[in-house]
Amino acid sequence: MTVDKDAAEPLSITVRIMGKEYAVACPPDEHEALIKSADYLNERMTSIRKRGKALGAERIAVMAALNIARELLELKGVDGVAQADPQAVQRLRQLALDIDSTMSLE
Repeated sequence: MTVDKDAAEPLSITVRIMGKEYAVACPPDEHEALIKSADYLNERMTSIRKRGKALGAERIAVMAALNIARELLELKGVDGVAQADPQAVQRLRQLALDIDSTMSLE
């Protein structure tokens, strides 16, 4: 059995966030996740831009990052952050274990 070296070659994906295009390299098996992540970030940043005063792109990016980080901490059940549904927390922990297990195989 031979391993196809090209199968692991990163793809160059172009994503659009707030009207700007960014080329991002990612493994082929993470292409869909990258696209969905970029779409989510674009939606969050665009929403912040529409809500508030005229903010620069850097400030909008920081605000979006802080909001997304809070959501992640909430899902992880970090003390001091509003607690999420226990089933969601357990699912997130299981996904983290699955990711760790998959990464250790590489």
